[in-house]
Amino acid sequence: MTLNVCHLGATTYRDGLLLQEALVQARASGATGDWLLYPDHPPVLTVGRSGSEASLKVDRATLERMGIEVFDVARGGDFTWHGPGQLVGYAICDLTARDRDLHRFLRDLEAAIVAALAGWGLAGATVPGRTGVWVCGDKIASLGVAVRRWVSYHGFALNVAPDLKAFDVIHPCGLRGIQMTSLADRLGPQAPALSDARTVMASQLARQLGYDGWRWASADEARRAAGGAGRAPYESIAGLAR
Repeated sequence: MTLNVCHLGATTYRDGLLLQEALVQARASGATGDWLLYPDHPPVLTVGRSGSEASLKVDRATLERMGIEVFDVARGGDFTWHGPGQLVGYAICDLTARDRDLHRFLRDLEAAIVAALAGWGLAGATVPGRTGVWVCGDKIASLGVAVRRWVSYHGFALNVAPDLKAFDVIHPCGLRGIQMTSLADRLGPQAPALSDARTVMASQLARQLGYDGWRWASADEARRAAGGAGRAPYESIAGLAR
């Protein structure tokens, strides 16, 4: 099986979520294959099923004044931030083909990130009981996955070169006293560009999850695939500009 990989470009969080949900339906019905989506989100906070308002360091009125939207989502986990300089990857994958083992799927995502970091000369690590990837005790990648009809969605966020001060408004993933880091923070001018990080992560993810290979697909192709589940075309549902 080949993994379809798509860089969506600038995408609001709402539109990215709608596209994921449509692709989940299409994948569950067998109308399309597995996908890895790379959206470029404006600054946004998302909070998963185990989230707590105590994980916010400022109130929601302050976030609104800062122009930061907050979305309650179905994935696991607490508050996290998405925005410029971060590599967000949404994995729409059939878990039935992987024995419906969500725990193993999360560990495979982590392993792919650790392998990518190794290629950039960084020793990534996981921490028992804490989902995500760390470098020298600082967190560099967050993960959160949801499953519908045994198809995964949501995924990972790898800090390539974001403004790390953006995390100051939250306790990331509900964890107190941790520091967030990034490839740029650790590697300086040697840090990869986002475009290179997309390619490396697609290759590592395809290898870790056992695909025969992967291919780039256009945003239009992803939208057409999302409309293949016996529903109205995705463009009319999500309102994404073509």
